[in-house]
Amino acid sequence: MKSKVWFSRTITPEKVLELYKLMQKQLPGKVAVKVHSGEKGNQNFLRPDFWKPLIGFTGGTVVECNTAYEGSRDTTAKHMETMRLHGWKDSFPIDIMDAEQPDLELDIPKGLKIHKNYVGRHLENYDSMLVLSHFKGHPMGGYGGAIKQLSIGVASSYGKAYIHGAGEVEEIWTSDHDSFLESMADAASSVAEYFNGNIAYVNVMKNMSVDCDCCAVAEDPCMKDIGILVSLDPVAIDQACLDLVYAAKDDPGQAHLLERIESRNGVHTIEAAAKLGFGSREYELTEVK
Repeated sequence: MKSKVWFSRTITPEKVLELYKLMQKQLPGKVAVKVHSGEKGNQNFLRPDFWKPLIGFTGGTVVECNTAYEGSRDTTAKHMETMRLHGWKDSFPIDIMDAEQPDLELDIPKGLKIHKNYVGRHLENYDSMLVLSHFKGHPMGGYGGAIKQLSIGVASSYGKAYIHGAGEVEEIWTSDHDSFLESMADAASSVAEYFNGNIAYVNVMKNMSVDCDCCAVAEDPCMKDIGILVSLDPVAIDQACLDLVYAAKDDPGQAHLLERIESRNGVHTIEAAAKLGFGSREYELTEVK
């Protein structure tokens, strides 16, 4: 059976909530809402006001984890200050999930490259998760979407280095590239399994730069905004986003974004995730006006 993905070309906070309701998915208990807080200096990340209606509807807690590289989010104190500057703390309860040690270890017995995932310990305080992703390019992964949010996004600072190094933290920036992409898929599978179906995904194709929101100095968006997608399948929603980029043949910025995605073999993360079986590349797209 094909996974369901809902899509709208209208990009507003109200439309995000409307599409979310179409999934008819009740996230139980305490909800972790994974966002990207945005590196200080980044101009492209999606602001708190954009997510406010949806996060308010779920009653969730905005969660993040610290970075593995130097910047405005590499310690809990600096990260919380960045979230304050970016308006998150004024709008929502905030939890930096790896603020306390030791990390929570998730097993990945069928992992392609790694067999452990090190995530923020506070993950165990939540019963379900809402993954809010800004779909765009990425300097290393080629693109960033739901799978990256599940993997690098939920990983602790140490866990991020572990994934990047495909299990060898000292090789954080030098590991075999496809092994890094497969490690992202491995890590994402462990978080999806942890919540056992109590998880939903929103991808927003807006402000699509070739660079990630983790870049303090990022290129301006190169493609026109495309829309909002929601699904209960992280593989399907990322595949649908890629397909929409390929379909935007009249967009003069398409070639630039595709060069970033293809030169980093970005689709391989999706291929690996599908192989692991926690999602499908086959989907049914329902467009909502």
